[in-house]
Amino acid sequence: MSAVQQNINSKKEVDNMKWIKSTLVLSVMLMTAQMVYGTDRTDSDVRTVEITGTDNMRFSVEEIEASPGETIRLVFNVESNIPPAAMQHNVVILDLGVDVDGFVETSISARDNEYIDPEKEDQVIANTLMIGGGETSEIEFTVPETPGEYTYVCTFPGHYQAGMVGVLRVSS
Repeated sequence: MSAVQQNINSKKEVDNMKWIKSTLVLSVMLMTAQMVYGTDRTDSDVRTVEITGTDNMRFSVEEIEASPGETIRLVFNVESNIPPAAMQHNVVILDLGVDVDGFVETSISARDNEYIDPEKEDQVIANTLMIGGGETSEIEFTVPETPGEYTYVCTFPGHYQAGMVGVLRVSS
């Protein structure tokens, strides 16, 4: 076999190896995405709930009815003309049986953790980011299987006490 033919065959082998490697990488990426996001759920299986927080310390939606296991996309908007240092909001959905007053009280000092006490994060089902006027935070979560009333609050200092609270009512 000539040197030219060997170079051609060698180039074909390199090209084949590149193709195999690219195919393997793409396959792994697709399998990972399938495991993370699943294939049996579509956007039509996700219910979107929009809530607005305002300067009057109230959520625009104070009650959400949900079914056990349902997937909810919560889109949280803040309408405020006050600078974020003085007025921010979040939505923190707490598990059943949580001492809401105690949770909020210890979370006041957790500024660097979205005003959520790091030692009580296991009591949180889902939470948005702490955001200011004109901002939006979006989360997606699965509603707990256990029926009941799950409290959601804004943990910015003083907001829960001023009435920024709601209920996620789960019933079958």
